[in-house]
Amino acid sequence: MKYRLPLLFIAMLTFSAWGVYSQDAQPAAEEGYQFTTVNRIKASPVKDQYRSGTCWSFATVSFVESELIRLGYDTLDLSEMFFVNHAYRDKASRFVRLHGNSTFGPGGQAHDVLNVIARHGFATETDYPGLLRGETKHIHGELDAVLKGFLDAVVKKKDDKLSQVWMDAYSGILDAYLGPLPQKAGKKQSIWSAEQYPKFVPSDYVELTSYTHHPFYGPVNLEVPDNWSQNSYFNLPVDELMEVIRSAISNGYTVCWDGDVSDRGFSHSNGVAIVPEKNTASLDGTERSRWEKLTEKERNAELYSFKQPGSEKTITQEMRQAAFDNLQATDDHLMHLTGMVKDQQGTLYFVTKNSWAAGSNAFGGYLNMSEAYLRLNTIAVMVHKNAIPDAIRAKLKI
Repeated sequence: MKYRLPLLFIAMLTFSAWGVYSQDAQPAAEEGYQFTTVNRIKASPVKDQYRSGTCWSFATVSFVESELIRLGYDTLDLSEMFFVNHAYRDKASRFVRLHGNSTFGPGGQAHDVLNVIARHGFATETDYPGLLRGETKHIHGELDAVLKGFLDAVVKKKDDKLSQVWMDAYSGILDAYLGPLPQKAGKKQSIWSAEQYPKFVPSDYVELTSYTHHPFYGPVNLEVPDNWSQNSYFNLPVDELMEVIRSAISNGYTVCWDGDVSDRGFSHSNGVAIVPEKNTASLDGTERSRWEKLTEKERNAELYSFKQPGSEKTITQEMRQAAFDNLQATDDHLMHLTGMVKDQQGTLYFVTKNSWAAGSNAFGGYLNMSEAYLRLNTIAVMVHKNAIPDAIRAKLKI
C-alpha cells in the first residue's frame, strides 16, 4: 500500500455546499453534491495511518471493530500495530525461506489481520499503541528501510549459512521501533481469546475478486504484490461482486475494500470518487503527488469536475480486466465501506471510511465512492460469508 502523505490544497478544495459527511452530517445547500442516506452501519472513529504503509491494518481493524459491534460486543479500539508487528515477522520468515524471492515491504492485505487474529488474537490500542519513541503519529520510513536492509543481509549468507539468531535480531528491531508485544500470560494487556469473543470466528470471513484470467466461482491466487502470503480469493463476475457489496451493506454487514486510488476520479479532499463519462487519464502515485504534477489550469479543471454530479462511464467486465492487465488498477489502498448514499441524480455511492485522519478533509475523513468507481477499481473485498446472497454462496460452495 502507498504511504499516506499530508494532503495539499484542502482549503482550496473544500466546498461547504457538499453533502458528504463525517458520520451523520446532512447537505447544507441546494448546489453541489446532495446525498441522501440509504443506510449507515456503525463504525469506530477515523484514525490516521500517517506516514506508514499500513492501510491494510487500519482498514481491516476498522472492519473487525464494526463486526464486533454487529455481533453484540462493546466497541473496541484495537491496535493496528499489533497486527503489523506480527505480520512483519511472518513476512520476514517467508522472505528468507524463499531466498529473498518474495515480496517484502510495508504493504499487506485484509487477510493478514485475520491470520494474526487466528494465531495470536488482538490487543487494544491502549495496551499496544506501536508508536516510535517520541512520536505521536506513525512514521515508518526508517523502520521499513532498516527491516529490508537487515533481511537483504541475512539472505546473502556471508558466513555460508544462516545464524540461529537472525529472527531474534529481526524481532528486536521491530520491538525497538514499535515496542515489545504484549504477552498473554501474567500480564494485564487485553489479548483476544475464543473465550472472550466466541462469536467472532476468523474463518467466517472470505475475500472476493473479479477477473477473467481466472475461472469464476472458484478460489484463485490473486496476483498482487501485497498478497505475499498467497491467500486465496473467490472469483466472481463483477455484477455478482457488486451484488455482494450492496447486499452486505443493506443487511448490516460492512465491507473491507481493497482497490486503486490513483485514478483521477478519486478525490479524498473533495470527498468523492467517480468515473466521469469524459475521458480522464489515470496518474500514478498518491493524491498529493498527482496534484503536484498538474498545472494550475488542470487543477482548476479538476476542481470544476467535482462541483456537481455528472454522467459516469458504464463499466464492463472487459474494462476492469484491461485496467488490471495494464497495471492501471492496482491494490493501492485499503478502506472500509460502512454505508450507501444516493446523489440527487439517483447515482449510488458507497460511504467509505479512510485512514488519513478525521481532519484530512472537510468530511471527517470519509468519502463517497460511486458504484462505477467500485466496478472499475475494486481489486478485492472481504466480507462475512453470511453477507453473501444465498444463490452466490451456493455457486462458491461456501
